Amino acid sequence: MTRRERRGPLDARLAVQVRAARGHLVLSTMLGLVQTACVIATALTLARLGADLLVKRIPPTDSPTLLAILTLALVLRAAAVLVQQRTGHRAATRTIAELRSRLVAHGSRLGPRAGAGRSADLAALATTGIEALRPYLVGYVPQLLLAATLTPLCLLVIGWLDLTSAVIAVVTLPLVPVFMVLIGRLTEGRSQRRLADMRALWTQLLDLVEGLPTLRALGREKGPERSVQEIGRRHHASTMGSLRYAFLSSMVLELLATLCVALVAVSIGMRLVYGQMDLAPALAVLILAPEVYLPLRNVGQQFHASTDGLAAADATFSVLAEPLPPSGTAPAPDLSRTALVATGIGVASRTGGDAPHRAELWIEPGRITALTGPSGAGKTTLVLVALGLLVPDRGEVTLRAPGTAPIRLAEVDPATLWSQVAYLPQRPVLSPGTIRSTLLAARPDAREEEVAAATAAVGLAPVIAARGWDAEIGRSGQGLSLGERQRLALARALLSPAPLVVLDEPTAHLDGAAEQMILRTLERFRAQGRTVLLVAHREELIELADAVCEVRSEIREEVPAR
Repeated sequence: MTRRERRGPLDARLAVQVRAARGHLVLSTMLGLVQTACVIATALTLARLGADLLVKRIPPTDSPTLLAILTLALVLRAAAVLVQQRTGHRAATRTIAELRSRLVAHGSRLGPRAGAGRSADLAALATTGIEALRPYLVGYVPQLLLAATLTPLCLLVIGWLDLTSAVIAVVTLPLVPVFMVLIGRLTEGRSQRRLADMRALWTQLLDLVEGLPTLRALGREKGPERSVQEIGRRHHASTMGSLRYAFLSSMVLELLATLCVALVAVSIGMRLVYGQMDLAPALAVLILAPEVYLPLRNVGQQFHASTDGLAAADATFSVLAEPLPPSGTAPAPDLSRTALVATGIGVASRTGGDAPHRAELWIEPGRITALTGPSGAGKTTLVLVALGLLVPDRGEVTLRAPGTAPIRLAEVDPATLWSQVAYLPQRPVLSPGTIRSTLLAARPDAREEEVAAATAAVGLAPVIAARGWDAEIGRSGQGLSLGERQRLALARALLSPAPLVVLDEPTAHLDGAAEQMILRTLERFRAQGRTVLLVAHREELIELADAVCEVRSEIREEVPAR
């Protein structure tokens, strides 16, 4: 296993690729400079007021200018901290939202093959995983930038006031990052393991929830709980381990900073006793000394937030760095008068061989074309290739419109093609909403009578009569049975103006009586002059088709090594 590439405390990809993060860095730097100026002004003003009171017996009320400067510095510093916190949370929210949208969009554009088996993992990363950037951006980054501004400027002022104290601070200051590095080596890789455990737990839970109906039907709903408990135990152990190291590092850094400030204070106190130093600069140095160590100490306390945030950013940018399949720019022709031709299509399967193998497909406009073949032959894969959702390993797909030269599908802009396709997979994909909104998503300008006719044609009218048009349906059609989801998706396809309708096993979740409804729906598509691509096993569906394409696979036998 190769070790993860080491990166600095700031992930440059955030600043370069995410606008909200870049603005957050600039604003945090400016606010850090404001806080630095306020700290220095506060220290010098308090030192002068204290020296006047103790040495010259002048009360602070006799120096209204110094009191005004002190009050202004304290108010400005408090305002800068408040603005930093508020803008930090907003910038973190915008950064996470931007990365999440890019992650989801990139994952969808990777296609079904690249995303096979990773949907739950990407969902975990896009939700809980990427939220680790919030404490990183809100807590760690501002303190790191403050350490880059406040610490060196305060050291310069201390050097101007008292060179001996500056030398002590410069010598002891590196101890803080040294101990941070030592603690960091103890926790190296822990954040990556915790994120991996969390994503594995999410994947397991989402797969379990998706498959609960099947497991319950088979009487196996009690089986997977042991694996979920084991992953949960690992996640709990890794989280508690991170918290133990976080408390340890905080205690060590707090003790170290206290000792370093004590060294400066002892030096100043001895020189004050022997009259080798004035009181005003001594007080100023004593006020500034803790401020020198405070940003680095806070950086150390926020170190675990940085590792979690960098691990989330690294996982996110790793997905975004995966190359996308090639995409064309030419507009797709009108599919109502265009033939879609696939020649010599071969897609390598994970078990060896091709599925499909040298498939030939000719989809004529206005006709019903059926794909047949044994299970696993690659019928659904051929559909994905024909729609441009999957790049074949062999062969090509062309669009042939009358009077124009054939256009390779790889040269066509996918958006212009998919806008002309109504796709109904084996498990319909339905967005959360109401029955009415789901239907109108296919054609927002559809009239009430058209919507009612479509639902009646697919046998959905009894469901609507019982639940109403505004009945809520959840993610992936939760609240409806598989058959009702299939009927709702068919009604949506009927309403859609798309000239090409793709049906993958439309009778998979319907009983025998509902099969006649599917046949009538296909006749309606034919009467509307729409092109239908049908994946079917049942003879009644195949007999209704105008053309039949048989899909076969190739299995390569492995030769055993001698």
